Amino acid sequence: MKTKGKNASHFQINKIHFEIASKTTIKKVLKFISSAESEPPYLLMDTAKIKRKVRAIGKKIKNSKVFYAVKANPDIEILKLVHSLGIGFEIASEGELSILAGIGAAKEHIISSNPVKSYRFLSLARDYGISHFTIDSKDEIDKLVEYVRQCNIYVRLSVPNEGSEWPLSKKFAVELDEAEELLIYARRKGLKPHGITFHVGSQCTNIYSWNTALDKAKTLWTRAGKRGIKLSILNIGGGYPIRYTKNVVDIGTIESHIDTLIYDRFPKNTRVFIEPGRAIVGDAGVFVSRVIGKAKRADEQWLYLDVGVFNGLMESLGGIKYSYIVESSKPPRKWTIAGPSCDSFDVIDKDVILPEPDVGTLILILSCGAYTVSYASEFNGFSIPQTILI
Repeated sequence: MKTKGKNASHFQINKIHFEIASKTTIKKVLKFISSAESEPPYLLMDTAKIKRKVRAIGKKIKNSKVFYAVKANPDIEILKLVHSLGIGFEIASEGELSILAGIGAAKEHIISSNPVKSYRFLSLARDYGISHFTIDSKDEIDKLVEYVRQCNIYVRLSVPNEGSEWPLSKKFAVELDEAEELLIYARRKGLKPHGITFHVGSQCTNIYSWNTALDKAKTLWTRAGKRGIKLSILNIGGGYPIRYTKNVVDIGTIESHIDTLIYDRFPKNTRVFIEPGRAIVGDAGVFVSRVIGKAKRADEQWLYLDVGVFNGLMESLGGIKYSYIVESSKPPRKWTIAGPSCDSFDVIDKDVILPEPDVGTLILILSCGAYTVSYASEFNGFSIPQTILI
């Protein structure tokens, strides 16, 4: 496929690329490249795909409300778009709250599921009127009593993260006995214990992870009821996967499965909170990067890009692998792909088979809309790529 315009280029695009990013998204990206004056690296976000994802998520789970996890991509234009579509937001910090206040997000549409919150954030959240918070320790309950008072809390329950490409099971959450006692303690301190939350792990590709999580949540729900605590909210967190290098189970299938499980295990009037981040913006984003160098090191062929681990592709250190579209008509070779910084950790991937590009040509990196620019820094003086909505 060739782009048209003053910078006509040839990209090797295969069927798998259309399965990862969709033909429509790739065409929009190529059209932008052919006419734009912007210099890579930059992140292009397909607004139509974001809209489709927002409209799809929560559709098959009864009595559900969706809260976009702002940390996935806090770009102001993306937040304005998401806000215009009528869903809520999940936040963790005063910085995220400040952005949402700037676009006029209502207090009723904001929750905080960070189990350990700063004092400044709690003060600002109280003043803004936010009333739903996650806890997983007595100290956090005491902080809420001091800074917020009489708010709604849901306890974060530890659940297995098998099948998740980005596990979240160690830093936060508690087991059943402690979770039960925290609900009792919160009630005794004057807070309102309204629910349970959990997280199966980000980019969860195992649909049965939700079985285990909901079974465990049901046990806690029942035990809380026996202690006189009537729960009403089940926050299932995030975890819906997107396509990086292969197909994954689709959102509709996951949600139909979850809805059946909830219907069988919980009261029919249970309110369900969903906190997607990656699933809303992940596969809507495409990095446009430039090849800035090539080298042979021992028996490895190295390819250097102007975007790397520190200024946009941090998740590659945790095992996330990306798909690439190369501006080249040459045969494929095996590459180690690295970023632009002087740090040896700045290696994006190894043993990647790609057509050989020339230095100065472009490489498109697919499914880069989530946890890329939000993680990025200007380490070594390399700028954070601009985000552009198309």
